[in-house]
Amino acid sequence: MKLTTKLLGIDTGGTFTDFVLFDGEQLTIHKVLSTPHAPEAAILQGVTELGLLDQSLNIVHGSTVATNAALEGKGVRTAFITNYGLGDMLTIGRQTRDELYEWHPAPITPPVPRELCLETGGRLGADGSEVEPLSDDELAQLKKALERLQPEAVAINLLFSFIDDRFEKAIEAIIPDGIFISRSSKILPEYREYERGITTWLNAWIGPLVEAYLQRLIDRLPHANITVMQSAGGTIDARLAGNEAVHMLLSGPAGGLAGARYTAAASGQQKLLSFDMGGTSTDVAMLNSRPDEALKLTSNGKIGRYPVAIPMVDMHTIGAGGGSIAYLDAGGLLQVGPESAGAHPGPACYGKGGTAPTVTDANLVLGRLQANAFLGGKMQLDVVAARTAVESIATPLNLSIEATAQGIIEIANEHMAQALRVISVQQGHDPRDFTLVSFGGAGGLHVCALAEKLGMTRALVPIHSGVLSALGMLTAPRARQLSRSLNRPLPSLNEAEVSSQLERLKQQGIKALQQEGLTIESVTTQPSLDLCYQGQSSTLNIPWVISQQTIQDVIASFHQTHKARYGHRLDCTVELVNVRVGLRGPMPNITLAAHVDHPPSNNSALLYIDNAFSTVNIMARDSLTAGETLQGPILITEAISTTFINSEWRYQCDEAGNLLLEKNPR
Repeated sequence: MKLTTKLLGIDTGGTFTDFVLFDGEQLTIHKVLSTPHAPEAAILQGVTELGLLDQSLNIVHGSTVATNAALEGKGVRTAFITNYGLGDMLTIGRQTRDELYEWHPAPITPPVPRELCLETGGRLGADGSEVEPLSDDELAQLKKALERLQPEAVAINLLFSFIDDRFEKAIEAIIPDGIFISRSSKILPEYREYERGITTWLNAWIGPLVEAYLQRLIDRLPHANITVMQSAGGTIDARLAGNEAVHMLLSGPAGGLAGARYTAAASGQQKLLSFDMGGTSTDVAMLNSRPDEALKLTSNGKIGRYPVAIPMVDMHTIGAGGGSIAYLDAGGLLQVGPESAGAHPGPACYGKGGTAPTVTDANLVLGRLQANAFLGGKMQLDVVAARTAVESIATPLNLSIEATAQGIIEIANEHMAQALRVISVQQGHDPRDFTLVSFGGAGGLHVCALAEKLGMTRALVPIHSGVLSALGMLTAPRARQLSRSLNRPLPSLNEAEVSSQLERLKQQGIKALQQEGLTIESVTTQPSLDLCYQGQSSTLNIPWVISQQTIQDVIASFHQTHKARYGHRLDCTVELVNVRVGLRGPMPNITLAAHVDHPPSNNSALLYIDNAFSTVNIMARDSLTAGETLQGPILITEAISTTFINSEWRYQCDEAGNLLLEKNPR
C-alpha cells in the first residue's frame, strides 16, 4: 500500500549529507556537500532539490551536531554541581593515562573549570541512607552562585542519587529559568560516580546546541514530522531529543548498522563484520542480521577522551576516510590520517582549494575513481590537482606518483584492517567465519583488500551502499534503553524481586513511547541483567526471560558467557550490577524493490594494479544482470559510490541488487 506521507532518511556526515526518500513504492537517492557550520543549510538544500520543501514528510535524521561539539570541545558554559569534597571528580577521573610510560604527559584541560564546580550537601550512603542533609540555606547559596556565574547549562551529579533522587530534584527546582538542566538520576541512574558524572556533564555541555539546532530544523520544515536516530539504534521525537543529547553521539553510525542488517538479511547473510568508510572516519562493528537479534550494544563507549556509559551501538571508530590526509612525518615516513580535509576545502580533486593529498586523491590517481562519474557525473573531479597533491610527497620519497598513491591506499587499508581486528580477533572471533559488509561513500573501493588482509573470502556491497546510513534510519523503530543499578549478590534475590525491578523500567519506557503515539500492544521489550563476579569492575550483559528463567539459570548462563569471552570461569559469587530494559516499537515497513536490469552501459579504463597499468572493464551498477557471476578486476560505478572488484575476486548481483563478492578458491 502506498504511503500517504513520504518517508525521508537524512544522514549528515563530515563531507556529504545523504538523503533517501521512500514514497511507498520506490527509493530516491540524493547527496549534497555538508555545511558543518550550519548543518541545517545542507538539509534544506537537499530537501529543496528533491522538491519536498512544502510537502508533508516523516523525516528520520542522523545528526553529527552532538558528536562534533563533543570532539571539537565546543560545548556551552556549564556548571557542575556535586557533593562536598567531590568538585574535582571529573578532573581526577580514573587517573588513567593515554601513554602508560610517558614520564611527562602534557597537561589535560579539565572538563569543567574550577570556578564552575559547585559543591553542596545532600549526600547519601551506598545503602541509600542520608549521610548529609541538603538545607534551604545551601539551596539558596547554589541559586545565588548560578546567578553570578551565568552558565547556559547545569549538570547535577550527587553520590548514590540513582537510589534516591530527591536531593537532585530539589536542586533542579531552584535553577533559574532558561538554563539547560541535566540530572544524573534521570540521564544515567547507575553506579560509578565518575562515568555517571561525565555522561551527565556531556549531556548538559552539548544539550543546548543540539536543542537549538533541532528547533531550527523544526521551524524551517514546518510540514515535517521529525524524529532523530539515537546511538542505541532507535529513534526519538526531535522535540524530546535535545534533552537527551548525549544519546545522539553515534546517531549516524547507528543508522549504518541498521541499514547493514536490513540489506544483509535480504541476501541471506547473517554473521557480519561491517565496515563504514566515509569522508572523515571509518566505523567497524560486528552484528547479526537475524530479525530476532537486536544490534549489539555497549555501555562502555567513549567519545574523544571521555567515557560515555549510556547504551550505544558497539563499534570501533578510527580517523581514516576518503578525506584522510597523507603526509611525511619527522622521520620522512609516509603517514595517513587521522586529520581530514573534510568537506571544505576537501580533497584536492574536489577543486575547492584543497592542496593536501588524501585517500580520495590517491584512488583517483590509480583510476579507481573516474573523474566524470563522481556523484553520477554531477561533480567533476580534477585529476591534475590530485596528481599534483600526491606528487608533493612522491618527490621527497623518490617514488612515482602512482606508487605513492598505492602506498597511501595500503597504509589506509592497514589502519582499517586493524580496526576490524579489534572488534573480531581481539574479542575471540575468527573473521573468516563472517561476511564483510562494506558501505559508506568510499567503502567499495577498499572492500576486497580489507577482506584479504583478514583472510575473509566473502563480502557484501549492499544496494545504495553509499547512503546506507540514511537508508538504515528508515528501518529503525521508535525505541528507549533504560537501566538502574542494584549492586546486589544475585543468589540473595529471587525471581520476583528481579522481575519487579525490570517491570518498573518497562512501565517507564512504555509511558514514554505512548507519548510518541505508540500503543502498549505494539511495544516489544528486551529485559537483561549486567552481571559480574563479585569484585570485578566490568560486567557481561545476560538476557532475562520473565517467568521463564530462574536465578540459577541466569547464573549458569553468565558462567558460560564468561568462559566463552575470557577463556575461564570462577567459583565466585555472581553480582547483579544493573537491570536493563530495551523497548522498541514496530519496525517500519520498508521493502526494497526487486533489482531491475537496465541496458548495458559499459566501457573500460586504465587502472594501476599490482605496480602496473591494466585495462579494466567499467560497468554501471544498474546494468548488472541479477544472478550473473563475473570475474574481476572490474570497476562498478553508480551515482553515490564506486566498487573495485580485485582480480582474485568474482561477484554476483542478487535479486535485491546487493553485490555478493567471493574470493576465488586456490
